[in-house]
Amino acid sequence: MAYPGRPVRDPLPQFVGTASPRQTDEQRQALIAFAVEQYEKGASLREIAEWSARSQTAIRRALDQGGVTRRGRGAYRQPRARR
Repeated sequence: MAYPGRPVRDPLPQFVGTASPRQTDEQRQALIAFAVEQYEKGASLREIAEWSARSQTAIRRALDQGGVTRRGRGAYRQPRARR
């Protein structure tokens, strides 16, 4: 039995058709601001990439340009329950 697929998010309207190598400065700044805001709210690189119709690498670059320190890989560790 196969596991169900992960839902794929549609890009937000403001990013549809803007993922070209010839972005304007305004488009690039909008992407950086969006990526930084969403990442600081807890969104993953994958989610931000899907919402903005970009690759995860493009989002990493945008976060670097925005001066964001990225989180470590994987899920957060849950504290152990006391016995």
